[in-house]
Amino acid sequence: MTKKILPLIQSPQDVKLLSNGDLVLLAQEVRQRIIEILSINGGHLASNLGSVELTIALHKVFESPEDKFIWDVSHQTYAHKMLTGRNHLFHGIRKYQGLCGFSHPKESPHDHFFAGHAGTALSLALGVAKNRDLTKRQEHVIPIIGDATLTCGMSLEALNNVPRDLKRFIVILNDNAMSISKNVGAITRILSRMLSNPTTYKIQHELDTIVSKIPSYGAMLAKHGHKITESLKNLVSPAVFFEQYGISYIGPVDGHDIRKLIDTFDALKDSDWPVIVHVLTNKGQGMEEAIKNPVSYHGAKPFDIGTGKFLPVQSTKPTFPKIFGAHLLKMAEKDPSLVAVTPAMSAGSMLDDFMKKFPDRCLDVGIAEAHSVTFCGGLVYGRKMKVVASIYSTFLQRAFDNLFHDVCLQELPVVFAIDRAGLAGPDGSTHNGIYDISFLNAMPNMIISQPRNGHVLKELLESSFSWGRPAAIRYPNMATEEGDAAIQPRKLGRGEVLCEGEDILIIGLGHMVYTAMQVKDKLKAAGINATVLDPIFVKPLDSDLLCQLLLTHRRIITIEEHSVVSGLGSIINNFLMTQGYTNVQVLNFGVPEAFIEQGSHAELMNELGLTPDKIYQKVTAQFRIRDQLALHA
Repeated sequence: MTKKILPLIQSPQDVKLLSNGDLVLLAQEVRQRIIEILSINGGHLASNLGSVELTIALHKVFESPEDKFIWDVSHQTYAHKMLTGRNHLFHGIRKYQGLCGFSHPKESPHDHFFAGHAGTALSLALGVAKNRDLTKRQEHVIPIIGDATLTCGMSLEALNNVPRDLKRFIVILNDNAMSISKNVGAITRILSRMLSNPTTYKIQHELDTIVSKIPSYGAMLAKHGHKITESLKNLVSPAVFFEQYGISYIGPVDGHDIRKLIDTFDALKDSDWPVIVHVLTNKGQGMEEAIKNPVSYHGAKPFDIGTGKFLPVQSTKPTFPKIFGAHLLKMAEKDPSLVAVTPAMSAGSMLDDFMKKFPDRCLDVGIAEAHSVTFCGGLVYGRKMKVVASIYSTFLQRAFDNLFHDVCLQELPVVFAIDRAGLAGPDGSTHNGIYDISFLNAMPNMIISQPRNGHVLKELLESSFSWGRPAAIRYPNMATEEGDAAIQPRKLGRGEVLCEGEDILIIGLGHMVYTAMQVKDKLKAAGINATVLDPIFVKPLDSDLLCQLLLTHRRIITIEEHSVVSGLGSIINNFLMTQGYTNVQVLNFGVPEAFIEQGSHAELMNELGLTPDKIYQKVTAQFRIRDQLALHA
């Protein structure tokens, strides 16, 4: 029986001792381990299967952590984690108190930055390279980017700042023709033209060979005459994109041929100018189902390891995003003025059916969050179109200034459908959508709402265009009730009392209103009657309803799945203070001011004290209700 290689790899130094043949076997073992663990845990499957050989070759040639591997997005670092001493922990990837699914500096010195968003690697790498040069160090700086990275404006800004004489700076372009959804935009077409015309690399190779043979001066010209080569290539290449930024282009290279990758990296180690290596990989390599369905297997759910088919979901309820996507399509079928825009999140936001039926009115602008928001501002200008910007909470953070300057300041009625509002569960700290209320609340005229279920989501969507102002409808990625009741208009800033009591007022935001109802039941069993309020609107608050309830309630609880220091609780506290309610006791429950790591939703809610039991315990202790109950016993 052949001895396994992967269990013997404790560090990248062990990789360096292996022959090319053993490296091929190692790649097979790494790929199989990814498939086995993700069949149980779920996670970023297709992208990691595609980057196995590339990762092994990098660790074979370079000296991590001294040489800096800086991963863009970093969801493709599973093989990197295995080769850097974390294989024995890999079974806990994306699990509570387990390995993070992205690069994580606190896990290992081989991870240099937290990275969960596209487009950051080039800027970070340039900063690291400048630090290296100022402090007279010699290590290589190696940003690993995807082809979708180049749809980010930030990446182009970084390319524009690459010094032409920057040494030991090697950009790896891992090109699998996809991000999460299929890539879009002109830059993607440029890469495609490069692939269809291999003349670029052939001419460079032939010219270098010819020039190097010139007696006495050949070696010097071959080393320093790359600008001549660029000029000649410009005559025949249809898309010499990177050379315009002063970066030498090498490739394309087969990203699954370890020997070719190693030879290429070895040849470039001592480059005196910045180089980009164009590596072609297959998303899902080694697993037929993932190759055929790279979008579905990008962020894979648990699956049957034998067939590759996803396991049945436990809940039969639809999710908030599914209800959003289906209902928005129904609205678009009735209203030809309705347009949706998404920054590369059409699959996750459930807009693919809308895009297929109305490709001119459902627009994917690529991983370009800032552009998407400003684009929506221009699209809604004149108010002849109804525009929905569908974007994840964590990605909306990247467009904060655009939201302020190009939508709110212009008083343009863009409707923001903010998906993944709340804890990101297995995706962890880079993806938690727990900050958007804070910056949205700072915008004059901005409307912020959150539905408790799918039916209220539909009502808010139907009503949002009548408000005539920028509006945000935030919702989590979780199962919910949809219902079949008739859709009624939602008046702006109107909350809803779900049950009445006289002792405590519980305000639950969105789906957390159901937690509030459970707390209410526990209090009732202890003889305490609570009122439960669903505010629906965070901004504007239903101040009239609040003032009415405060006539009879002197104890208030707020419950939200958002940062407690800047969310609903903070807004309610400010309302009480400015309105002069000084004799009211308040308890705010939410996410504390900390970066929350990965785990299941239930595990994280328990850790944060946001379960009905833990809220009940704190309420009875803080409000001294137990003392009162003891007196009446």
